[in-house]
Amino acid sequence: MTARLHKSGQVQVAVTEVATHQSGNGHAVMQLPVLVLNASYEPINICAARRAVVLVLKGVARTEEENGHYLHSARLAIRLPSVIRLLEYRRIPHQTRALSRKNILLRDRSTCQYCGSVLHSSELTLDHVVPRSRGGLSTWENLVACCHPCNRRKGNRLAAEAEMQLLREPRAFNLHTSRHIMRMIGRSDERWRKYLYY
Repeated sequence: MTARLHKSGQVQVAVTEVATHQSGNGHAVMQLPVLVLNASYEPINICAARRAVVLVLKGVARTEEENGHYLHSARLAIRLPSVIRLLEYRRIPHQTRALSRKNILLRDRSTCQYCGSVLHSSELTLDHVVPRSRGGLSTWENLVACCHPCNRRKGNRLAAEAEMQLLREPRAFNLHTSRHIMRMIGRSDERWRKYLYY
């Protein structure tokens, strides 16, 4: 991680030369998911540990649960959060999320929507169900996560023409989808469960 300066009230903390305790791969640890709660303790998002640390250091959020890893800098060692809570209430409009590659992969749970393979995001691409050359648009209902072999096999055809079938109909990423994904990810982290109304 490159050196960055963060203000927390009157305190300035330089986060430099990041190393992590209990992990051989500091980059992977900084990408671990962190549950973000509103000031009311309502779960509203998931972010990477790196972003969560920035929010805590800036004084925008506080750590509610820790994940057992440490972030070390020249002047500071802090425990990485697993759950953070915003200090000021944020009104979250009940609308769909922005259409992006990240959100499509999140909605489709990093699963190829043709063969069902669960893969790392770098091994997935986005497929237009109705190809752009046939008037298909880049919308929630026309984009799905797809592995590279299935994407090559489908090519510039409809799924039926390539003798392929979608696992599920693509839909917009709404509040219900978001909460469902938070609960799914939370199953692997005991510290999240009490905030996800199990």
